Amino acid sequence: MADFGFNEHHQNEVINYMRFARSKRLLRLKTIDSCFQDLKDSRLVEETFTVDEVTDMLDGLQVVVRGEVEMELINTAHTNVLLLRQLFSQAEKFYLRLQTDISELENRELLEQVAEFEKTDFKSNSKGNQESSKPKLAPLNEGGVSELLNKEISRLQEENDKLRTRLRTLESQAMSALDERSKAERALKDLQKIQGDQQELSNLEDTVAAMQADFEKSLNANVASQKELQDNLVSAKHDLLRVQEQLSLAEKELEKKFQQTAAYRNMKEILSKKNDQIKDLRKRLQRYESDE
Repeated sequence: MADFGFNEHHQNEVINYMRFARSKRLLRLKTIDSCFQDLKDSRLVEETFTVDEVTDMLDGLQVVVRGEVEMELINTAHTNVLLLRQLFSQAEKFYLRLQTDISELENRELLEQVAEFEKTDFKSNSKGNQESSKPKLAPLNEGGVSELLNKEISRLQEENDKLRTRLRTLESQAMSALDERSKAERALKDLQKIQGDQQELSNLEDTVAAMQADFEKSLNANVASQKELQDNLVSAKHDLLRVQEQLSLAEKELEKKFQQTAAYRNMKEILSKKNDQIKDLRKRLQRYESDE
């Protein structure tokens, strides 16, 4: 089998396949011969036939022979697919990708070599090189397999290192996003507190206004209670001044916090974006952990 470049083991595999194909071919030829013999035995019982009778016999024979030939061709194609399946399955176990050249299947020179091999080498080696059929193909040589596996392991390790570096970067970004989120939440709470103080001041102003109205009414109605109402008014004014002072301090504090945390609206947008980034990072981390 020197023309094909096969080693002894692969040459024996080819011999086994050609033996199988030849047995199937001979069986189908016998079937076709029996079709003609059946026609002779069943129809050719008279000495003369009309044209219509001959035509009918030939048409029937054509259908039978055509069916037998078509069945054999289909079976041969399916058998070749199963043979390729064995080769591809073994190659994929070792991360190999085999390729075929369909045009070589019609290479007359190679077909003649195969025919010559079947006539000579196949007959001479069929007795001395018989080998028991195996359910699985023999493995590739260990040296080639080890080299392929080592390359694949190195590639996977390099890819794993890159993923770990990327993971650490994403974790750092996630921690920064959490810190910024905490700052924004604290600023939001402070703002809500100041808004509450402003509401309290407004309530106090309404109370003072009501007291002033009551004072004016009481002053017109009862001069005797003027001193008491004046004292209440003075006390209310003191409370108002105190609250105004507190409001002034709160407004200054709010202005200072806004200067430190930038604009509240921008911070809220940043917070929303960071939340989305954290969710995405967690999903990617879960996918990575599931891959490992």
